[in-house]
Amino acid sequence: MDYKNDDRVVLTLDAGGTNFVFSAMQGNKEVVESVRLPAEVQVLEKSLETIETGFRQVMEKLDEKPVAISFAFPGPADYPNGIIDNVGNLPSFAGGVPLGPWLEKRFDMPVFINNDGDLFVYGEAIAGLLPKVNQMLAQAGSPKRYNTLFGVTLGTGFGGGMVHKGDLFIGDNSNATEVWLLRNKVRPECFIEDGASIRAVRNSYAKNADIDPDAAPSPKEIADIALGQAEGNKAAAIEAYRELGEVVGEALSTVGTLFDSLIVLGGGLSKSHRLFMPAVLDVMNGSIQKYDGTELDRIVQKVYDLEDPGQQTEFLKGQTKMISIPGTDETLAYDPLKRIGIGTAVLDTSHAVSVGAYAFALNELDKYSS
Repeated sequence: MDYKNDDRVVLTLDAGGTNFVFSAMQGNKEVVESVRLPAEVQVLEKSLETIETGFRQVMEKLDEKPVAISFAFPGPADYPNGIIDNVGNLPSFAGGVPLGPWLEKRFDMPVFINNDGDLFVYGEAIAGLLPKVNQMLAQAGSPKRYNTLFGVTLGTGFGGGMVHKGDLFIGDNSNATEVWLLRNKVRPECFIEDGASIRAVRNSYAKNADIDPDAAPSPKEIADIALGQAEGNKAAAIEAYRELGEVVGEALSTVGTLFDSLIVLGGGLSKSHRLFMPAVLDVMNGSIQKYDGTELDRIVQKVYDLEDPGQQTEFLKGQTKMISIPGTDETLAYDPLKRIGIGTAVLDTSHAVSVGAYAFALNELDKYSS
């Protein structure tokens, strides 16, 4: 799928707890100045009015009618049916609100709603890490190609999503790839998000620096301390990111075992990847034991950090060799090295979500028209 030259227009929405930001996409790009309205999260009627107003203001700026509305909305939800049931940061939608069907009636066009983590990965699969890696493999003369991309967002929470051969995988309950509920390697009695998020880095720093968690610096400041670029407890800062890497590494080991895909990292914490990626790789390329103490590789595949030039070169090279087809003079290229590459997002996270929303809508429309 390549929609960068597509002339169809899709309305989009970035639904945050503070603001609702409305826009329109064409050819993987925003084509109007966005409309920002205060988010109404307590009263359903006011929230619906805000959503309708935002989309109509965007439509007034367009020269042509959009073909669909497509956006991310905080879960939990029944995304295929457009039903939102969020009692957390959007309490006005508690109990189940058919937002998608309501919008379809108001605007007379198809409406697609998904999780922001899912759409982030979809955007990276369409115009980010997945095509970039496959292009690099082709340029390196490798026969290896990837069809699957798993992604996680490391920020306020720990979200996930997966795309396989151009299709978003959401499961039978709109609940697939909910990695935030995996078990925490450092504290096995706890869920992983407490160890793989902004609060995890701050809490770990506070614990090791022996300060109150509320007094802990931001993750960016902790990263600067770890790199020797700011004053603070350097040992505590280094340990905070090492622990993050250990927790994330165990989660991605589970992901690698189940989905066998490229992995993309997004969200604010991914910008400090060089501080935690060594620990991620130590876990994923490490071992696991049988009951008798015999060690096995933690996962079958070898894992590479695509942001490291040396590892990227090794990943692209693989172990390609030519093998003969029995009984013929023909040969073919074969690369027996099973490997996973982990890279940071090529697109800005919010832009990846918009690209994902746009591409998802057009892909769904194309399915029905073919």
